[in-house]
Amino acid sequence: MSGSLPGTAAVGDVFETVLTEDLTRTQLVMYAGSSGDYNPLHTDDLYAREAAGYPGVFAHGMLTMGMTGRAVTELIGDACLLRYGVRFRSQVWPGDRLTTRLTVSSVTEEGGARIVELDVVTTNGAGVEVVSGYAAATLGPATSIASAAPAESASA
Repeated sequence: MSGSLPGTAAVGDVFETVLTEDLTRTQLVMYAGSSGDYNPLHTDDLYAREAAGYPGVFAHGMLTMGMTGRAVTELIGDACLLRYGVRFRSQVWPGDRLTTRLTVSSVTEEGGARIVELDVVTTNGAGVEVVSGYAAATLGPATSIASAAPAESASA
């Protein structure tokens, strides 16, 4: 799949996407089922509150990483992805709005291919950083990549 990152991507270009307007408990349970991770901190509100002392259940870190990764591959294309990694910064709660911001940090040439490096940050509705990381991808010729306008540019 080809992404929507323009072949003219430049350092400082920013691309933003909303991952979810309202993360639901149903999404947490669905992820638990698909991943096999039934840790009660993510699925049992009573356990999370009374046994563990949290305000309630919270999202699996890997769910947030996966949602963020989808934003990355929608921008750069899954066949072009070279590297992707994140750190979990804060918990994600049911009801959170999650937004991912991808910033072009470098564009280089390597063996005749253009390599784009991205800074990756996902925040909740309060602006708290919940995931941060990086991604890198190979870009083909500008004519083979669908055109997309960046959300904003650092130079703007």
